[in-house]
Order: sequence, then C-alpha cells, then structure tokens
Amino acid sequence: MSSRAHGRSRASRPSTRRSVEKDTLTTAGRAGFVARGIVYVLIGVLAVRIAFGHGGGEQADRQGALHQIAAQPFGTVMLWALVVGFACMAIWRAARALLARGPHRKVGSRLLDGGRAVFYASVCWGIATYAAGSGESSGGNAQSQDWTASALKMAGGRILVGLAGLALIGVGTVLAVRAAQRRFLKQLNTGVMSRRTREVVTGLGVAGGVARGTVFATAGIFVLVAAVRFDPHQAKGMDATLRSFTDTPAGPWLLALIAVGLILFGVFSFASARWRRL
Repeated sequence: MSSRAHGRSRASRPSTRRSVEKDTLTTAGRAGFVARGIVYVLIGVLAVRIAFGHGGGEQADRQGALHQIAAQPFGTVMLWALVVGFACMAIWRAARALLARGPHRKVGSRLLDGGRAVFYASVCWGIATYAAGSGESSGGNAQSQDWTASALKMAGGRILVGLAGLALIGVGTVLAVRAAQRRFLKQLNTGVMSRRTREVVTGLGVAGGVARGTVFATAGIFVLVAAVRFDPHQAKGMDATLRSFTDTPAGPWLLALIAVGLILFGVFSFASARWRRL
C-alpha cells in the first residue's frame, strides 16, 4: 500500500466512526419514541375506560400502563423492552445535550435536552424497578403527594413547591402552544411524506400535543394550589389529574376528549420514530 493510500485509509476512519455513532444514536432515538408512544396510548385507553365508568380500580398513568403490559402474555419481556426503549431515549437526549453541533444548539436547547435525558432516565429506572418485581413505579398520585409533603417541610419549601408548580404550568403551556403552532413539523422529514400522510401526522401532533400540554399544566395548577394552601394532598399525579377533568361542567366528556388526545400523541410518537430528523 502506498503512503498516499495509507493516509486516505487513516483519514477515513474518523468519518466511519462518526457515521456508526450517528446511526447508533439514530436507532436509539427511534426506539425511545416507540417506547413513549406505547405508554401514552395505554394511558389514553385507560383514561377512556375511566371516563365511561369501565376503569374499575385501574389507574390512568404510567403505573396503570405497566399493569396492563404485565398482564399480557410475555408481559415481562415487553416491560424490559420498554426499559431498553426509554434507556435509548435517555441516551439520545443526553447525546444531543453534550455532542450535537450546529448554530441551533444553543445553551437553552442543550439544557432542555439534558433535563429530558434525566427525566427519561428516571422513567427507565421506574419501569426497570417494576419489571424486576417490586410492583411499583414512579409517578403515582401518592408519590406525588409524598414528594410535595417532603418539599414543604424544607426551609423555603413552600416557595420551592410553588415554583415547581409554575414551572410545570409553563412547560404544559409551551407544549400546548407549540403543538397548536405546528412547530413539531420542523423536526420531521415531511419531504418524504405524501400530502395525505403529512395531514394525518399534523393532526396527530396538534391534537396530541395540546392534550399532553393540558395535562401537564393542570398538574402544575394542583402543585401550585398545594403550595398556596400548604397542603400536600392538593398535589396530584397523572391519574388523579386526569380524573379531575370529570369534575368540570363537561364531566366525563372532557376526560374522554383529553384521553383520546393522549392516544393520538402516542400514535404521533410512532410517527416521530419513523419520520423525525435524528
């Protein structure tokens, strides 16, 4: 081999390595969106059942979704597949926070991706704990109240809980507004979609994103009320937050509408796994 050919071979190695790393992270991201979609679809289905009085003792949250999966044939295998999926999502988000380059990768974007990586890592840990046999996962109503009670006991805890509630309201509002504005289309490879597919995916993203943001913002309102009243029992997890929609003048129909929105967001997550630019 000539020295020139040898030099070209050495120069190509970093490029090949970067290509492999990119493909690996892309696969991880897609697996993560599939896992997210499964959980949201199941939560939405459970919420629909509750809205029409068929939920029984079911919970319309991550815990309830895991119960449903565990009850199926090969349920444990499916639970561990979800663990892998959310681990992949956490890794992909962490890589975006630390490694992604470009003018759009500003400090705010990196911090946001870092926060999401921590969140999905916690979800992964909760599901792994459940799959390993503890029968519990994070995110339930009792746990939300326990966390709120612990925070309220701290020095300045009331302020911290209030800020957490405001932050959650802000996150939910931003999620809903961005969905309504169809900002998510910038992240999708719409050029390869047919016109009909793009219309369907857009509808899924708008309806699902608004419903998801509404749930987040409503949960934040309950946390804020807990801080104002100095009462941790005012805080609610996803199940109790969803059930609270039945206390509105619209009754169970509002819960049903939100529940369908969560199902649509789950389907949108599947579409993201297929068409998102990663």
